[in-house]
Parts: sequence; C-alpha cells; structure tokens
Amino acid sequence: MHLPEPVVPESLVPAVLRLLRAAAPYASAEAARAEVRALDVRPHAYGPPRRLRRGVTVTASRVAGVPVHTVAPADGPPRVRVLYAHGGGWVHEISRWHWALVAQLAAEARAAVTVPVYRLLPHGSAREAVDLAAGLVERLSAAGDEVVLAGDSAGGQIALSTALHLRDRGGRGLRTVLVSPALDLTVANPRIPDVAPSDPWLGVDGVRWLAQAWAGDLRLRDPRVSPLEGDMAGLGPMLLLTGTRDILNPDAHLLAERARAAGVDVTLLEHEGGLHVYPLLPTRSGAQARRRIVEALRG
Repeated sequence: MHLPEPVVPESLVPAVLRLLRAAAPYASAEAARAEVRALDVRPHAYGPPRRLRRGVTVTASRVAGVPVHTVAPADGPPRVRVLYAHGGGWVHEISRWHWALVAQLAAEARAAVTVPVYRLLPHGSAREAVDLAAGLVERLSAAGDEVVLAGDSAGGQIALSTALHLRDRGGRGLRTVLVSPALDLTVANPRIPDVAPSDPWLGVDGVRWLAQAWAGDLRLRDPRVSPLEGDMAGLGPMLLLTGTRDILNPDAHLLAERARAAGVDVTLLEHEGGLHVYPLLPTRSGAQARRRIVEALRG
C-alpha cells in the first residue's frame, strides 16, 4: 500500500522556498556561476531513495558512461515506456520529488520510466544531453514499443529538443509530457518582466547565464538548446503543464500556439497562481497535476 504524502498548503510554498534559499542560484550571473563551482566540488547524491514506492522495481546500468535508472511496475510488464529528463537548471541533480513522480508514473500508469543521470554543468552540455536521450529512445523503441519523452524545467528542454532531433532524423512523432519546460534559452520573451516579480524561484539573470553555459558550442537559438526555435510539425500529442507565477510561463503559451499551428495535438494545463514545476510539489494542485500526467500516459 502506498501511503499518501503530506499536503502542504500552496500559500506556504513561497515561504518555504525562501527559507531554503531556492532562488539564490538564479538571482544573478555571479550566483549561478558560484552554484556551478560549488556543486562541481561537492556534488549531491543522485540515486533513488532507499524507500521509494512499493510495487515498483529499480534497475541501474551505464550508457555511454552515464548512470541510467529504470523504475517499472513490479507485478507485470509495463504498458508504456517513458524517458524522463529531470530538471534542476542544468546544475542540480535529480531530487526526491523527481523520484516520487517517477515512481508514481511507474505504479499508477504502469510505465517503465528510464531516467538518465545526464552530465551537468560545468561538464555537460545541450548537445551531449540530447544525443544521450536520443540514443536511449532508439534503444527503448527498438522492440517496437512506444516511448514518451517527458521532463520538467531544464529536463523539459532536453525532452522537447530530443523529440525534435529524432523527428529531424526521420523518427515518428513522439508524445511529450512537459512540466514547466525551459523553451527559449535566450530568455527574451517580452512578457517575462511582467511575470518575474511574482516568481519566488527563478531569476532571469541566473537562468540566462546557466543557459549560455549549457549551450556549449551550439548557438542559443539552435533547437537542441532552445526547442521553441524548432519546427513543431510532425510531433506527437503534447501535454504541457505550467503555472502563472513562473518566468517560463510566457514561453509555454508560445509553444502551445506554435505547436497547434503546426498541427500538433496540444493539451495546455495552466494553474493560476502555480509556481515553477508545481506538479512536483506536495500540494493539492501538484497532486491533481500528477494525476493528469498519469491519465495521459494511460490514454
């Protein structure tokens, strides 16, 4: 039996974020640079918690030198395969909230969820992460199974960039599930300054510095870096979740508009007052969003 997680009142989440100084790495270019240096010296653990969720199994391997975990239902074959790219600003490792979502998808959607622990800054790059994810999708789909690409925040960028990359290589349009994705790494949307004062988590200057570092040898407007620059035609159905108190929210609307104009079936779920990656948070709105993701994968 899976015990219900504690529910935090949504109104308290900004105060908790301030207490944890969650916004500090994104406050300025200098703060972002310092976070990269600090985590390069003292990286955080990335493996799944010892006590995950009952009813799932966890296996691990290495692909191209990178740890890859797969969380799957324990009582039978999966109905769908998912490649999940975690968020964290391209500098933070996968967290227990990510693992909780992955385990929920495995148990409730009967999904085999593959999670690459891709290299972060200062060693990783957009090119490397997309190549890794694309190779994993090709492995997973070799038996003819459908693979859904999913990710949150920085991982949403990787997921959508990978979907575009595989489409350009002649692959079939993949379904995507994108949670508060980073879409335009120039951070140039003219609506962002209107949203920024209400976002207690992300800051423009820090995100912009991290994005430039993540681009590596690619242009910021390369679709492998900024997927909003890509042609959306030929992609599979897209589930897009975003909150209005998130500087990435304006680009989510642009993505929905451009994808629909290209003939993509887009479901946009916008939570009024929702924070960045709100579906990962232990709130009622987060729980509702997670159920919608489960339903989409079952569908």
